[in-house]
Amino acid sequence: MQMVEKKSWSRYWVLAAVCMAGLILPLEYTGPAVALPAIQAELGGSGIALSWVINAFALSFGSAVMAAGALADQYGRKKMFVIGIAGFTLFSVVVSIANNVVFLDLVRGVQGFFAALTMAGGNASLAQEFEGRARTKAFGLLGTAFGAGLAFGPVISGVLVETLGWRSVFLLGAVFGGVALIIGGLYMRDSRDPDAAKLDIKGLLSFTAFLVLLTFGIMQIPQSGIGSLPVILLLSTAVIMLAIFIVCELTHARPMLDISLFRFKKFVGVQFLPLATAVCFIVLLILFPIRLIGIEGYSAIEAGKMMIALSAPMLFVPFLAALLTRWISSPILSCMGLLCAAIGLAWLANMPVGTEPTMLMLPLLLIGVGTGFPWGLMDDLSIRVVPIERAGMATGIFTTMRACGEAICVAGGLAMLNFLLHMGLGQASQQSSSVISTAANNLTTGNFESAKGLFSSLSTQELMSIYSGSFSILIYTLMGITLFAAAICFVTLRNDRIAVHSN
Repeated sequence: MQMVEKKSWSRYWVLAAVCMAGLILPLEYTGPAVALPAIQAELGGSGIALSWVINAFALSFGSAVMAAGALADQYGRKKMFVIGIAGFTLFSVVVSIANNVVFLDLVRGVQGFFAALTMAGGNASLAQEFEGRARTKAFGLLGTAFGAGLAFGPVISGVLVETLGWRSVFLLGAVFGGVALIIGGLYMRDSRDPDAAKLDIKGLLSFTAFLVLLTFGIMQIPQSGIGSLPVILLLSTAVIMLAIFIVCELTHARPMLDISLFRFKKFVGVQFLPLATAVCFIVLLILFPIRLIGIEGYSAIEAGKMMIALSAPMLFVPFLAALLTRWISSPILSCMGLLCAAIGLAWLANMPVGTEPTMLMLPLLLIGVGTGFPWGLMDDLSIRVVPIERAGMATGIFTTMRACGEAICVAGGLAMLNFLLHMGLGQASQQSSSVISTAANNLTTGNFESAKGLFSSLSTQELMSIYSGSFSILIYTLMGITLFAAAICFVTLRNDRIAVHSN
């Protein structure tokens, strides 16, 4: 009896450890967006280098998440969680003492890899500890922890940046990671899959190379031009690595990614849901704090408070969406949510620099509410649109597409804003291309004063107007992509009420 009671209590400690990791990981992803102007002020760095502060973490996490799941099955779920959270904690401390941007970028990439190990081991451990409705509730609580990290991350980061400096954002990750490490190490039970396949090394390396080259190529476009030799080489090599990856997966006995799943029309359609949420929500979650702090002059705390309007709906809207599926199908709810987010984006696009905070928060709230609907439904949809025996692989593919899509969309958003600013500054002044490029980089990363110092002929108001116009075009573009993704999802998924395994 005592052993049963001990086991019952220990599983809740396991839940606490995994939820603590789930709370801090999204904060460590989005927190640097609030801290980026402060990082640039202290460490300097080019626009591309500063963009990698955010992208390095997301890319390494996304490219490693499927491999991390395979490692957890092969070597043990507890072992991967402990190694992951220990590495994440250690490198959070290392990030906090970085003295140049390039080193910070490299360590952020390592941090993202250990974050992938953490979540793969943690999710598998929860599935081991809980069954039936208890498992559903446990994963629901983990989802809430992720939502809380997204919702309150900007505020927490803002307070830390203002009071203790940007390094404290990463030290907070180390504190939470250390606590999760102690709890997980004490209470988790180790388990593994005796039939687990060996890690697909060739697939992992070619996929990671594809993502890094593609993202680097996208980010290089504003600097060098889309027809320049560096961009052509980067994007061409990315295509080659993608082809190598596909060949590796088609010829591997137990591939990391089963390409054949993409013959299911509905499965392809589901992949557009994380693309849409990345475009209408994640890109804004990263770029808008930079505008508020670096261009509009708000403090990090004020910007964090305003960002709550965008992220707080993630605490309750996904749960509401799940309740509404009793009357309305998941695809219809998801598409309705994306339409709502697109309307919010159109509204926000008409809000120039200098708009009253209360006016800005209304479209942000609409975008957050709209995004919350597919956010809470798309993981389940990714499983239901394939034969049930392929559900595990479908989940791995979807998670990878989601994480990698977010990284690529953020890189694309930063690159497009940089390109638009470069165009606007070039039309408004007669400065050299190198000066314009430097100024565009400064504006993209929120260093308004440095950009202003390069253009004595342009007033503050003129620079603000150029930024407003560029940001507005970017937001309209995000709106268009969101609507396109919603249309694809509606066409491919509209007949799903749920018995889709016969597709």
